Amino acid sequence: MERALRDKRAICFFVIPALVWFGLIALVPVMQSAGYSLLDWDGLTTPTFIGPQNYVKLITDELFIKAIVNSFLLAAASVFIQLPISMLLAMILVNGVKGETLYRNLFFIPVIISGSVIANLWMKIYHPSYGLLNQMLGSLGLFDMQKEWLGDTATALGACFVPMVWQYIGYHMLLFYSAAKSIGEDVIEAARVDGANRIQMVFRIIIPQIVPMIKACVIFAITGSLKSFDMIYILTRGGPVHASEVPSLLMFNKIFTTHEYGYASAIAILIIVECLVLTLIVQKAFASIQKD
Repeated sequence: MERALRDKRAICFFVIPALVWFGLIALVPVMQSAGYSLLDWDGLTTPTFIGPQNYVKLITDELFIKAIVNSFLLAAASVFIQLPISMLLAMILVNGVKGETLYRNLFFIPVIISGSVIANLWMKIYHPSYGLLNQMLGSLGLFDMQKEWLGDTATALGACFVPMVWQYIGYHMLLFYSAAKSIGEDVIEAARVDGANRIQMVFRIIIPQIVPMIKACVIFAITGSLKSFDMIYILTRGGPVHASEVPSLLMFNKIFTTHEYGYASAIAILIIVECLVLTLIVQKAFASIQKD
């Protein structure tokens, strides 16, 4: 095995096919989109080269700016609400509770359910007439708080965020849990011998040891939020009055509704750039934290 790892020809033999496949299914479409973003094209007629005009249009497009702001709000909700809840659940399970395996599997169930199924489930919860949320508020006498959650511009965006954040709590919880479980038992025992209680164990032993996993989860949460589409499309389709619009949904509408392939391709490229830039920022931030 070690001999094979030192053989550069063997490494290239196994790596090159994967790189070629990755280039065909990922890099080539990105390059094609970059080319389309420089065109004025409806997908059928002869395209016209217009250079960076689509990107200039994006910068001044209030709808796109609103979509970007909404995606950043979702990313913030994922990092500052979803991940702390996931961490809390993981630390509770790591410290040992009765039925640990059962709880771990239950928390993970929403992750394996289709986003369209979850969206339809939450549509029933939010329904203004027979929805569980309004029914529960009514049973508590809070009739003034009952709303058309997905049809109100003040609540539509938040109502979309709740199921999106809820669905992947179990995913990040499992990552934190597995990382914490991989910490050597000798380290844990040494901390216990030194008199560390459970809270001190979490904040001084476990969390510092799983910083690489925390960094990965932050990146997953941010990039996943910026690429979100299916749940919002089913719940609100970006409405009402674009209150829950996000870049990927705007891109979809520009392609299949107004047939602006060039403009939609520019949106796709900016989503990719946005994800790459934020990933680099997160990596730099965690690198500085680990140095300290």
